[in-house]
Amino acid sequence: MTNTTHDADHDTDHDHDAVPVTDHVHHNSWSANLERAEHADSRDLVVDQAIDAIEHTAAGNHVNLVTHGDHGHPAEYLFDELEAAFDGRDLAWEYIEQCGCGGHVVRVQVPAGANHA
Repeated sequence: MTNTTHDADHDTDHDHDAVPVTDHVHHNSWSANLERAEHADSRDLVVDQAIDAIEHTAAGNHVNLVTHGDHGHPAEYLFDELEAAFDGRDLAWEYIEQCGCGGHVVRVQVPAGANHA
């Protein structure tokens, strides 16, 4: 999924080589690793793959988005992007904690019966 709210000047060429965060819908709660080297290089990749992870989480489950610490607290760049991408959809997210490695965990709950696909 391409998030159209990114800056027009952003170069997304590196995103084509990034390993997808997932390739199937998760019918259980799971964690998306957004802390790899390619995530350190691109805040936009973190956002795009966070959105993809949420879209690949079945209703009634949650995904823990483990974001790269190089980008700072997710409230500074991720929450507004999630709001825009899932506007009007029944999702809830909350900041959980900062990991010992410097990354951050955001839990996104996809309520049972939610239509977010």
